[in-house]
Amino acid sequence: MFRFENPVYLYALAIIPLLAILYYYSNYRRRRRLKKYGDPALLKELMIDVSAWRPQVKVWLLLLALASLIIAAARPQFGTKIDTTERNGIEAIIAIDVSNSMQANDVRPSRLDKAKMLVSNMVDEMKDDKIGLIVYAGQAFVQLPITNDYVSAKMFLDGIDPSMISVQGTDIATAIDLSMKSFTQKKDISRAIFLITDGEDNEGGAVEAAKEAAKRGVRVYVLGVGSPDGAHVPIPGTSQYFIDDAGNPVVSRLSEEMCRQIAHAGNGAYIYVDNSSSAQKELSRYVDKLAKAKLESQIYSEFDEQYQGFLILALLFLVLDLCLLERKNHIMQNFHLFRK
Repeated sequence: MFRFENPVYLYALAIIPLLAILYYYSNYRRRRRLKKYGDPALLKELMIDVSAWRPQVKVWLLLLALASLIIAAARPQFGTKIDTTERNGIEAIIAIDVSNSMQANDVRPSRLDKAKMLVSNMVDEMKDDKIGLIVYAGQAFVQLPITNDYVSAKMFLDGIDPSMISVQGTDIATAIDLSMKSFTQKKDISRAIFLITDGEDNEGGAVEAAKEAAKRGVRVYVLGVGSPDGAHVPIPGTSQYFIDDAGNPVVSRLSEEMCRQIAHAGNGAYIYVDNSSSAQKELSRYVDKLAKAKLESQIYSEFDEQYQGFLILALLFLVLDLCLLERKNHIMQNFHLFRK
């Protein structure tokens, strides 16, 4: 695929034919003035050093050089460029609970928004790590495959919303299993799952899944968002709250005991997330403590720069213009390469 990064500069190419027209018009007027002095054939014999074609060639060389510079400024790009770099870092999968209970606002502005702020700040501190995003409720799916593209990670993070998963509930075990499948196959890499939840595991099996992850060398860190006292769960877009079968507002409470059990089974740590900044500091500390290993990353650039060739052409045309004299070269006339 071919494109110009700055195509607006190509409009300047319109000046090339205008300059050519101006040159030939000035030549036309010069020949008319010469006719006033005498017969053109006689004048030609009198001006033996004047060359008819050299000035035109020099002008066209200058115009070609100008055109090449304009095209170079427009930055022509073609093909795909792949750079392989070696980096030091970890592989981290962030699994975020997007069940309705994460909309409770016992943590401001809400449990889910607080979780997204934590992850966003975590991504800002990353340099050589790889990160992946998984969202889960009654089901789990990959929001962003593991990558070192932090810009994309934050973009996908902003789009996380409870409406993404229609099946409600909190299946933490499925989220851990999917996280395990989302890592790369590279060996000798420190891997960790950062599980963000309010601890309301409706499906079970989370502790067993965390133990299995630990056996495979993956640490499971649990960030418990909310408060043990709990809060009502708002219905999105309304001022009302979800109610239970008895008609009472649903109260969602942080299950710290469940969070601790999962973190302990996963050979990780439990981080309590409230309205303070302590959770962010703890999270950063645990990330820094994880062992660093070499990662090989391929950075893809969809378009490779091709302007260098046009700069070389412009330089070549300018050099030829400087070497070519406007008048006849009598020294070169003494060389007859094709005559005996």
